[in-house]
Amino acid sequence: MPEQSNKLKILLAAPRGFCAGVDRAVQIVELALEKYGAPIYVRHEIVHNKYVVDSLREKGAVFVEELDEIPDTDAPVIFSAHGVAKIVPEEAEKRNFFYLDATCPLVSKVHIEAERLYEEGAEIILIGHAGHPEVIGTMGQLPEGVVKLVETVEDAETFHPQNPEKLSYITQTTLSVDDTLEIVNVLKRRFPAIQYPKKEDICYATTNRQEAVKKIAAECECLLVVGAPNSSNSRRLVEVGERAGAKAAYLVQNAGDIPWDKISGFTSLGITAGASAPEILVDEIISAFKERYDTTVSTITTATENVAFKLPRQLREDA
Repeated sequence: MPEQSNKLKILLAAPRGFCAGVDRAVQIVELALEKYGAPIYVRHEIVHNKYVVDSLREKGAVFVEELDEIPDTDAPVIFSAHGVAKIVPEEAEKRNFFYLDATCPLVSKVHIEAERLYEEGAEIILIGHAGHPEVIGTMGQLPEGVVKLVETVEDAETFHPQNPEKLSYITQTTLSVDDTLEIVNVLKRRFPAIQYPKKEDICYATTNRQEAVKKIAAECECLLVVGAPNSSNSRRLVEVGERAGAKAAYLVQNAGDIPWDKISGFTSLGITAGASAPEILVDEIISAFKERYDTTVSTITTATENVAFKLPRQLREDA
């Protein structure tokens, strides 16, 4: 029985949680462990979620920041879903590592785009967040200094291209759709000839999760986003929720992070999860509320996702 008699309405946003790219990356690690046995090495967190990383570590995955931390080995080396600069596979080949690339195919699409634009002689702007692994990987597809990073509207207002007639932009896949549109509108106003992707670089999962949050935010006194502090798409969901009308929005990694003191007395709660957060964490949070409140749970669905990406050939043969 709930400890309190007060009622709480929970609105679950859908879609939420794992996207196809994250699901593929986690499968790559799990299948590699099954096929080759422990240890296997993973450069950077395979996805930005502590629960996922810790679970894979328990199964025998060894996470490193750089390849020089890996001893000479025949064990598989896996690159994370965020993508890597070209120098990383080159270094792996020099050391004769057997490597598997778990880069999300939608990130790889941006890499291919950047290379095509470079070959065409375009000056390239990348809209994204400095220091994020995906941004480092995308900028690292081309010689240093070729790709110029624009993070904010202010950056867009002050950017000075070498040739406005040969300017193009690409974007990180996990940005706020609305923030990115503001930046893009500035660039288009200042540089009418700017080229842009035929299909938006912000991925379907990021867009869908933000739209789902917008749908429930105004009906919620509080929004909880399940995700990691270093997860770009999760942090964007908090921002989107606040702007869309949630009176409060918090990023929580698990049920232990629920800010009970800040939500006391609330009667409505929204819950979503970033693209790298497993559903088990959402279930645990709902269970924690059921222990304290008389809850009703409703799912608000704004899109249906059926995207799936192929595994690497080496694993597909035995999957």
